[in-house]
Amino acid sequence: MKRQITVEVCVDSVASAVAAERGGAQRIELCSALLEGGVTPSLGLLSVIRSKVSIGLHAIIRPRPGDFSYSEAEFEIMRRDLELAKTEGADGVVLGLMKSNGRVDVERTRELVQQARPLSVTFHRAFDLSVNLDEALEDVCATGADRLLTSGGEQECSQGVDTIARLVQAADDRITIMAGGRIRSNNVLQIVERAGVSEIHVGLATPTRRADFYQHSRVSLGRAEDRAFEWTQVREESVRDLIRALSQAAEAGGD
Repeated sequence: MKRQITVEVCVDSVASAVAAERGGAQRIELCSALLEGGVTPSLGLLSVIRSKVSIGLHAIIRPRPGDFSYSEAEFEIMRRDLELAKTEGADGVVLGLMKSNGRVDVERTRELVQQARPLSVTFHRAFDLSVNLDEALEDVCATGADRLLTSGGEQECSQGVDTIARLVQAADDRITIMAGGRIRSNNVLQIVERAGVSEIHVGLATPTRRADFYQHSRVSLGRAEDRAFEWTQVREESVRDLIRALSQAAEAGGD
């Protein structure tokens, strides 16, 4: 039997979401402020993208950049944002709560998972910051989350692929392991085959800037001054290239 691979593309704009769908992705993870690692998108962005694409839409619920140990006020923000994502047509949410000691915050994550139902819930790469990945896997399973996004505790999937494979075996169908972390068309086949995953998470964003926009020589409104007039955007052809490479993985999985 051929192995079907679900491709989730991380996006932060309408243009990127549309490109992901046209390129053949099955799902998008919607964030804002990707240069900060991604935070909760605005309701306006979520609503407009929902009206433009029909593939799965999972919204990240992250109240701020930085670490993943949240105050009571921040946790309340997450609860409210989760409810709003449900009303605006999200198919799932993406979240991750950690304790300051590097362990998964099981109790509060479980509370959000239960609140999210019937939406799908992904525990994101905060997992990769865990002090012990094997213990963290058991903790994430205990939260009731449907899916775990991981690079195997490394910066890139290609570095953590053997750990991802071990996590897939340890999960034993209790939770879906999704590989993510700098996956590209030139390494996706090797990662999917070695890790044994059925879902991958990709960025594929290309730096973009308008050549015709006046750029003031002395004023920058962003912290990264050299990128003040730049943003990233997913290109349809980048998604197509990755899907094309994945078709080889599907064939390799056949008898």
